[in-house]
Amino acid sequence: MLTRATIDRAVSAALEEDAPWGDVTSEFLIPSTAVARAELVARDHGVFSGGEVFAAAFRLTDPTIRIALTVADGAEFAPGTVLAVAEGPARGVLTAERVALNFVQRMSGIATLTSRFVAEVAHTGARIADTRKTTPGLRAFERHAVTSGGGHNHRHSLSDAVMAKDNHLAVLQRSGVSVTAALQGAIARLPHTTHVEVEVDRLDQIEPVLAAGIGTILLDNFSLEDLRRGVQQVAGRALVDASGGVRLDTVRAIAETGVDIISVGALTHSASALDLGLDILVDDSHESAD
Repeated sequence: MLTRATIDRAVSAALEEDAPWGDVTSEFLIPSTAVARAELVARDHGVFSGGEVFAAAFRLTDPTIRIALTVADGAEFAPGTVLAVAEGPARGVLTAERVALNFVQRMSGIATLTSRFVAEVAHTGARIADTRKTTPGLRAFERHAVTSGGGHNHRHSLSDAVMAKDNHLAVLQRSGVSVTAALQGAIARLPHTTHVEVEVDRLDQIEPVLAAGIGTILLDNFSLEDLRRGVQQVAGRALVDASGGVRLDTVRAIAETGVDIISVGALTHSASALDLGLDILVDDSHESAD
């Protein structure tokens, strides 16, 4: 969950990185009494995410700067839409500008890409989920952006749930341990609220995994035909998650195999920043600040 404490911690670090000894340009060039009104303007179609993060960059720089968010996270917008307004001491507005933009452009880019994946599978029962392929230190921000785009979050961290992947199973096999027995033993010791998911990469691995009574089986890098066969074999005994090289041009066909979840690493590791600008109002016209 993207809490205020998480936001303030990351945004403060970003502001410290960007102006470790202050903003010398603004401090020496801009009069201390100058005020500015800046509008966050969309230059492309997209889905908004990161409003509270955008606001925090200005609040933490100068608490007298006033922020008005004109659209909510998850809202679609067209080019030219004013998404937020910042107004107050010009030095503070200019100092916070880049950090605020960096966060909201990145988050809105993820939300926009996610919304496209979600639209591709809307006619099926499959949900689009993210993965742990996130920017270190920014997972909560990127995962919030996924939900803004209509997607779902997978486990947040290694501490949230059991997810036995191919390397875990390889270690068990090398150790001569039965996968079914190992999973059953783990489930017996786990709290009853802990979900268990297991990744397989072959159809013949499905039955030994299901025999342990797991909650979700992940079919990794399966062909479409094998996904269909896998869904039929599981037959409702567990949720079926599909992953591996999922793209916008392939996700519809994957969803139509009948899987319940499609895990898409590209939502966070390949999303492009959305084109948003912070325009300073000058003499009733807009002048873009770079």
